[in-house]
Amino acid sequence: MDAQFLPYVAVVLTMVLCVGLAVFILVLNAVLGPKVSDAVKDSPFECGSPALDNPRKRVAVKYYAVAILFVVFDIEAVFLFPWAVLYRDLLKSPIFGAIALGELLLFVAVLAVGLWYVWGKGALDWAFDGGRQGGSDE
Repeated sequence: MDAQFLPYVAVVLTMVLCVGLAVFILVLNAVLGPKVSDAVKDSPFECGSPALDNPRKRVAVKYYAVAILFVVFDIEAVFLFPWAVLYRDLLKSPIFGAIALGELLLFVAVLAVGLWYVWGKGALDWAFDGGRQGGSDE
């Protein structure tokens, strides 16, 4: 085996071991697991309690908007972390340090303008909507 592929052997073996273990556990469960079912076992539950509401009810779009905004700003943090780690090395070069700082400020400015726009549209004010109850999309 070539020396250039040697570092990847451990990764491939780990993947094969993980997939093999998962398949082995699933097969073992199918062979040895109990097969008795009744109405109580087949009924849905939430954290050990019976379901309290219909799972197919309508949910307000506001919840999805907040989730999407969370993902956007979470991705911002993911991009900022490597930049912060490498910034000290970028400062060693007088040109690249300034360029990296400018790019970061532009990136944060674009996201700040997006946050300002969303905040101005009222997408973040869903928690205080005048005491309205329920999850409809009216």
